[in-house]
Order: sequence, then structure tokens, then C-alpha cells
Amino acid sequence: MGKAMKRYWPLFVLPTMAAFTIGFIIPFVYGVYLSFCDFTTVVDAKWVGFANYAKIFYRSGKLDTSYLHSIWYTCLFAAVTVILINVIAFAIALALTKGFKGTNFFRTAFFLPNLIGGIVLSYIWLMILNSMLQNYSMTVVSTQWSAFWSLVVVVCWQQIGYMMIIYVAGLQNVSGDLLEAAQIDGANSWQTLTKITIPVMAPTITICTFLSLTNGFKLFDQNYALTGGNPGKQSELLALNIYNTMYGTQGYQGVGQAKAVLFFIMVALISLIQNKASRSKEVVD
Repeated sequence: MGKAMKRYWPLFVLPTMAAFTIGFIIPFVYGVYLSFCDFTTVVDAKWVGFANYAKIFYRSGKLDTSYLHSIWYTCLFAAVTVILINVIAFAIALALTKGFKGTNFFRTAFFLPNLIGGIVLSYIWLMILNSMLQNYSMTVVSTQWSAFWSLVVVVCWQQIGYMMIIYVAGLQNVSGDLLEAAQIDGANSWQTLTKITIPVMAPTITICTFLSLTNGFKLFDQNYALTGGNPGKQSELLALNIYNTMYGTQGYQGVGQAKAVLFFIMVALISLIQNKASRSKEVVD
């Protein structure tokens, strides 16, 4: 059986590789090519070299700061949400692994928001937040910071439950013998958490950090529905900025594609650095 698997493994891999090539590799390579072209549809693309990349920062001879603003705004948003989501999700998971009654109900309740689509969720929260902020003569899009924290609230509310489930699975795999040995040695709850639980949970923390980081950078639905980039494009995250460039400015499809390529490179580099830094702190058996 083993010899047959080794001999015919390409046949089993072929369908998946074909789907991956057609659905990802070919569109990705063609997308990189289009970033060097001027086009309105993919069939009339004309090569213009690095002109699209130059237009990212300069429009009509003037410095265009919208893309730079969306970069630092997205970086700040991703940093804040990564910290909040993972700290709160880990704390909830820690509480829900203590064995008290109703644990399954609370796990389900915390996870449910993740099942709601981003657009629907954002419109619901838009009504909730505006009804609350009107007491202070404000709306979600009164300032870039009211929009920022509104996005943070919505994204955290949606994603904490998903990360909590992953953390619960990781906590359940922490060896009871290690925890018992720590108690025998006189370690208190804080020492047990910081010296045993968290180091053993490092692979799980790496996964959750990676997921929340990439989700923070590629966020689009909530940004589009909740703030629309208002006021005055000040709450535009990178994905929405690229979308508005592609479909909101005539003749700038190539520029939008160039922004998308830079966006991919930036997120890939940040994710690789984060993943490598997290992996280096994992406990090796």
C-alpha cells in the first residue's frame, strides 16, 4: 500500500494543484502584470511600465497622501485589534476552561457573532453606535477617531469568539501533570500562567496572532459598510482605498492594481516577520 501511494501520489495531488493554479497562481501572476499596464478591462491592457506605481503617490503633479494615510491608519488599526482580540479571547478561554456550569452555552454565545456576515453586522452596529453617539451630538463618522474606535469595537466583537475557540483547544492540551507539578512546587496562579501555560500555548498564540493580524490588514466589509472611509477618506483602510481607486476614479484601474501588489508585499512581509518572531519563542520538546 505504501509503495502504491508513493507511486501514484501525483494523481491525488493533481486535482488540488490544478484548482490552486487556476484559482490563485494564474490570477495572481496576471494581476502583477496588470499593475504595469493601463487598462479598463483585462483585454485592452497596454504596458506602461512603472507609471502606475508613480501615480500611487503623485496625482496630477501633486503629492497624494491618501495611500500613505491609509497605510499608517491600517497599521494602527491592525496593532490595536491584534492586542485586544488576543488578550480578551485568551482571558475568556481561560475562564471557560475552569469547568463551571454553562461553559458550552457561553462558548456558543461568544462564537455566534463570527457567523454573521461583515456587511450585515456593520449595518446593525452602525445603527446601534449612531443611536448611542447622538446623545453626544456625534455619529460614527464625525471624526476619523470615532470611526476608528467604532471599527475596533465591531471587529473585536465579531472575531474574539473565533479566537476564543482556538485558545480553548490549546488550553485543553496543556498537560495537567505540568500544572500539578507547579502547584506542588508552590507556584501561584500568576506564575503558573506566565511560566507554564503561556509558553506551552505559544504555537496557539502564533496561529491566533497571525489570523488576527492578517484579518486586520485585509479588512474591507466592515470598513465599507460602517464608515465608507468617511469623513473625507480619513477612515479608509488599505483594502477600501484600493477599491475606491480601482472603481471610483476613471482611468486609475492600473494604479489600483499597483496598490494591490504593494499591499500584498507589505502584508506578506509583516506576516512572515510576525510568524518568525512568534515561532522563535515556542517551546520545543
